[in-house]
Order: sequence, then C-alpha cells, then structure tokens
Amino acid sequence: MNNSDIAEAVATSHGIAKTEAKKLVDAVFATIADGVAKGEEVSLPGFGKFKVKDQPERQGRNPSTGEAITIAASKKLGFTPAKAVKDRLNG
Repeated sequence: MNNSDIAEAVATSHGIAKTEAKKLVDAVFATIADGVAKGEEVSLPGFGKFKVKDQPERQGRNPSTGEAITIAASKKLGFTPAKAVKDRLNG
C-alpha cells in the first residue's frame, strides 16, 4: 500500500475527490515528518507512536577488507504500534 492507495481509500470512504484526499494524506505525512525532525514524539492514539532515537557512534568492519571502521552517530526513527494495531495483526 502506498500514498495513492491511502488517498483512494480516504476519498472513497469520505466521498471526496481523490486529488483532495491525496493533498490531505500528503499534509498528514508532512506534519508527522516535521514533528519528528524537530525531535518531538508524534503520538497517534489507536495507531502508535513515532519517536526519534539517537544511534551512538560505534565500531564496525568493512566487509570487503575486514578493516575496522568507525560508524558515525546518527538519528533513527522508531515506531511503536498501539495495542489496537498489535491486536489486529495477531487476529
């Protein structure tokens, strides 16, 4: 499922044009991205939480040479599904 599929489902369920639904879906995802880019936790009750996690600098190995390398610190986006989503996944 992609943005277009979601927009089509929203358009069908709410009786609006698909182009209007696509704008709404894009706006929701942009708002979520803006929130997490600021370091905020984005909580969607009944769906889950998006949270930025710091990945510290660490040691790794170059797979072709076996040489030790330092992997820079970074941020990653984590998602924790809500209980309702977990329950739907597990029947």
